[in-house]
Amino acid sequence: IPQRLARLAAAAQEETWQSRQQLQTQQQEVARLQEELSRARQDGERWASALQRAQREALEREAMRGAEQARQQELIRDMKERLLELLREKDALWQKTEGIDTPVPGPAPRDTALCSRCHKDFRLLSRRYSCRLCQGKVCHACSMDFGKQGRCCLICYQQRHPQAT
Repeated sequence: IPQRLARLAAAAQEETWQSRQQLQTQQQEVARLQEELSRARQDGERWASALQRAQREALEREAMRGAEQARQQELIRDMKERLLELLREKDALWQKTEGIDTPVPGPAPRDTALCSRCHKDFRLLSRRYSCRLCQGKVCHACSMDFGKQGRCCLICYQQRHPQAT
C-alpha cells in the first residue's frame, strides 16, 4: 500500500505539475491576448480618430466647394448681365450709325478671317456671313437679314434700299 500511495502521490504531483504548466501556459496566452486586445483597441481609437478627421476635412472641402460654386454661379450671372448690357449698347450704337452714309464697297479683302467692313476678327461670338449681293464676308453687326434669302452687307442693303437711309 505505501508504494501504491507513493505512486499515486507521484502521479498526483505529476498531474499537479502538468496542470501548473498548462495554467502557466494559459496565463501567458491570456496575457498575450490581452496585450493584442489592448493594441487592437489603440488601433481602433487611432482609426476612429483618423476617420473623424477625414470626415471633418471632407465636410470642410465640400463647404469650400459649395462656396466656390456659388461664387462661380454669381460670376456667370454677372457676366451674362454684362454681356446683355454690351449687346444693348452695341445695338444702340448700331441704331445710331445705321443712317450714316457709308462708302461704296471695294473689293472684298483677301483675308477671309476679317470682316470686309469693320475688319473685326471672326471668332466664336463674331460669326461670319457671306453677303448675297457682293459675296463679301461680313460680321453680324455689318449685315442685314433678309430671312430665307440670306444676309447682305449694310452697304449693299443701303444701295438697294436708299429709302432706309
